[in-house]
Amino acid sequence: MADKETMTSRQRVQKALNHEIPDRVPIDLGGFQTGIHRKAYADLLAYLGIRDDITILDPVQQLAVPCEEILERFGVDVRYVCAHGPDSFKGSIEQNKRSGKLWHDLRDEFGVVWSMPDDQQLYMDISHHPLAYADIRDLAEYPFPTGCDPTRFTGVREKASELRKETPYAISTGIGGVVYEICWYMRGLERWFIDMIENPAFCEALLDKTLAFWIDYYTLFMAEIGDLVDVVMIGDDLSGQSGPLFSPEFYRKIVKPRQKRLVRHIKSLTDAKIWYHTCGSVTQYIGDLLDNGIDILNPVQTSAEGMDPTELKATYGDRLAFWGGAIDAQHVLPFASPGEIKEHVRGNLEVFKPGGGYVFNNVHNIQAGVPPENVVALFDAALEFGSY
Repeated sequence: MADKETMTSRQRVQKALNHEIPDRVPIDLGGFQTGIHRKAYADLLAYLGIRDDITILDPVQQLAVPCEEILERFGVDVRYVCAHGPDSFKGSIEQNKRSGKLWHDLRDEFGVVWSMPDDQQLYMDISHHPLAYADIRDLAEYPFPTGCDPTRFTGVREKASELRKETPYAISTGIGGVVYEICWYMRGLERWFIDMIENPAFCEALLDKTLAFWIDYYTLFMAEIGDLVDVVMIGDDLSGQSGPLFSPEFYRKIVKPRQKRLVRHIKSLTDAKIWYHTCGSVTQYIGDLLDNGIDILNPVQTSAEGMDPTELKATYGDRLAFWGGAIDAQHVLPFASPGEIKEHVRGNLEVFKPGGGYVFNNVHNIQAGVPPENVVALFDAALEFGSY
């Protein structure tokens, strides 16, 4: 494969995202929606005979930080630069006993508590919604975090500069810009869905609070690395397996204008491409997302209704880059043989790669229990069949 590569990783990603043809399809692994669960990663390390002290990237999803040896083995073209909590935030995990069971609890900056049972340790789920019983007057007094605290961004320019000057890789931010989902995290999903019908003024007020946080956040973040980064990742899940999770009318009237303002704000601060994550069947919303100004769709959940790769590429491939969609992560990657993995990847690459506009990755994170030989087959197939 190496003798066919004529571009650096950065050139390859930039070319693909500009809908031009690179030397091969770019590959990603290691982000917050393109990553690997720590248990799957431990199995992969053992399978390949690689030693690494596992570092957790995201405690909620229990994602590991892949080591350079793994990234190089799989031809990964992207490296990540992430902001962090401010100095005033102590986001440590506490162990607490409830009902005779040991739990790992994490309170995030918005006051949402995420919990994981010690006897499972697969992921964290929400155990406390701080605004569950609030009314609109309470929002003025609630201690929302400050997006413009400069200590969030300590060291990020130095890291981005080092990657830009000393490595050949494309640079992406971690995920952010979660304008919509944070609202139901704080309110509770059932209560939020009732609010969307009975109390839309509360929804708008809370959305304005989360939008203000992200506007301030990206103003400072892009001041630090906007000239160095290739991709800015934002996202809100809008859909499930069969279609929108909530009323498209509510989305277009209330959520979309705020998302659009954020995207346009980020674009005023950087020339980086805007990557948007939403799981599920999102065909009803792709036109809206393009209107908002996004450049890239992730994770391209090909198993969801209406998300046929051929139709997506034919309809949107000239305007939208696809990042993901490599394999059916629900039904194929965990259960198929390595040979079947290879053929599945070959078929999807034949659809997605023509004309550029495609970055290879699994549909969302590689979950615990996925056989390591299947992970190897996934990325080896990308290298084998990804050449132009």
